[in-house]
Amino acid sequence: MAVLLGIWFAVTFVVSYFARSLNFTFFGWPFSFWVGAQGALGVYVAIIGFYAWYMNRLDLQHGAEQESAD
Repeated sequence: MAVLLGIWFAVTFVVSYFARSLNFTFFGWPFSFWVGAQGALGVYVAIIGFYAWYMNRLDLQHGAEQESAD
């Protein structure tokens, strides 16, 4: 969990801070805007997907499977 929060922090604050120095256009938009708007969203989705996969794996290892509702 700490590693995932560290990645989140780096993408949210560190990358966006240093992205200001990237002064060229990318598909008509400043590159720093593209990094903040598109790249960070992709990383957030990957973090959520990895977390869900890892927690499901831990549930199976420790016998905490979800019981069916029937």
